[in-house]
Amino acid sequence: MGDGIADGRHTLLAPGLEISRIVTGMWQVADQERGGEALEPASACRAMGRYADAGLTTFDMADHYGSAEVIAGMLAACRADIQLLTKWVPEPGPASAETVAAAVDRALDRLGTDRLDLLQFHAWNYADPSWLDCLFELAEHQAAGRIRHLGLTNCDAVHLDMAVRSGVPIVSNQVCFSLLDRRAAGAITEVCRRHGVALLAYGTLAGGFLSERWLGRPEPPIDESLTWSQMKYRRFIDQVGGWDRFQGLLEVVARVAGRLNERGRFADTNPHVTSGLAEEKGAAGSTDVSVANVACRYVLEHAAVAGIIVGARLGERIHLENNLNLFRFTLDDEARRDLDEACATLDPIPGDCGDEYRRPPFLTASGDLSHHLTHLPAPYPVRLSGTARLVSTGTPWEEMAGYSRAVKRGGRIHVAGTTASHGGRVIGGRDPAAQTHFIIDKIEGSLQSLGAGLGDVVRTRVYIREGVDWEPVARAHGARFADIRPANTLVHANTIGDDLLVEIEAEAEVS
Repeated sequence: MGDGIADGRHTLLAPGLEISRIVTGMWQVADQERGGEALEPASACRAMGRYADAGLTTFDMADHYGSAEVIAGMLAACRADIQLLTKWVPEPGPASAETVAAAVDRALDRLGTDRLDLLQFHAWNYADPSWLDCLFELAEHQAAGRIRHLGLTNCDAVHLDMAVRSGVPIVSNQVCFSLLDRRAAGAITEVCRRHGVALLAYGTLAGGFLSERWLGRPEPPIDESLTWSQMKYRRFIDQVGGWDRFQGLLEVVARVAGRLNERGRFADTNPHVTSGLAEEKGAAGSTDVSVANVACRYVLEHAAVAGIIVGARLGERIHLENNLNLFRFTLDDEARRDLDEACATLDPIPGDCGDEYRRPPFLTASGDLSHHLTHLPAPYPVRLSGTARLVSTGTPWEEMAGYSRAVKRGGRIHVAGTTASHGGRVIGGRDPAAQTHFIIDKIEGSLQSLGAGLGDVVRTRVYIREGVDWEPVARAHGARFADIRPANTLVHANTIGDDLLVEIEAEAEVS
């Protein structure tokens, strides 16, 4: 995990995987190719190599970042000192073992390797347990030596904790983290510390808005004149209070940068600057602490952060010398206090990490999920029986005992007693809170399959195994139902199976 040392350019993300603390993000390859024409691979590879030459040897990409994996594979073919972090972002819904294997094969082929350094997984709908099935399959590929380490991306605290407690060897979680969006400083940091998981932070520059370029500038419209990244983070700016409040934050960041420069907080030396960067070094202001530097350093110094991901537009703009300034200074107490106070004037981004991809407000380039999804399938199958609609979650008890997970008759839905069993596994290990969250996910999936949601629940009954502490269960229930407030009964009783600590029934009403 991140060591927080001012001149520590690299850190051990996980055993056998040392990364640069500034990770070069390649998501903008997709934006550069949005007109339909791919980047010329050889020239893009040379542009990518300049970052590695400067000591920034780690690159982040994904299966849907245009030709980013292909370009990275070309660079990996001619040098062994780079680390390639990629992602698999599947369509929502169940994925067969063959589909998972094909996704791993594709990444291996495009990157030209026989083992992926880090494969990061994104889940669209936690109410559909197939996201866990995918992780269990990926863990099998890791055990077979095809993946060195597994990570998550855009995962919230509850489900990171759930995955780790369920036996998935997660080493990292890539989430948005910036002066605009400080969700990652909350519950997810506590979970990371508990399990030894590192954060990889993206969006630290908010698509470039956290820079001198936008200080005092008029508010740009959200349209095709902006990059996809800028369209996305303009929505973040609207969410935190609008352009005027954002300008107030920028002014504070600029004052902090100016004060650091006046105090001579960093030296104009850098052993990683090569002759190829001479033109960068000579650029006006390039060796001063910049607004972008302060914004990045604020996140980089966070205890759980192993690295920050700074985007690159290969062959267009390069900011290497300015990026490398991050290793020449630290923020003092006064700077951190000023930045914290400025952030406190903003409205918080709602929810937990990654919620912007799962529920409104959708803080994406398009303002919805149309760039990402074509459909969101029902988590569980539904069949008709007379006037009733019946949901099965596939547990052996349903078939053996002859019951449905949920039944809808008219506007009433009854959800049977639900435990943390899934296939032959107990999800959440022996942690009562993690089990409770999975049970509520399972209930939510049953309701979604019937056209309803947790907001329609009017009553729950919670059964806790004798000897199990009730408070973590109550707190987990409260975290999920705080805004819904169904009627509730909590009972101590022996549940079926020693490892199944909690069981919950639910009733819902829909119009």
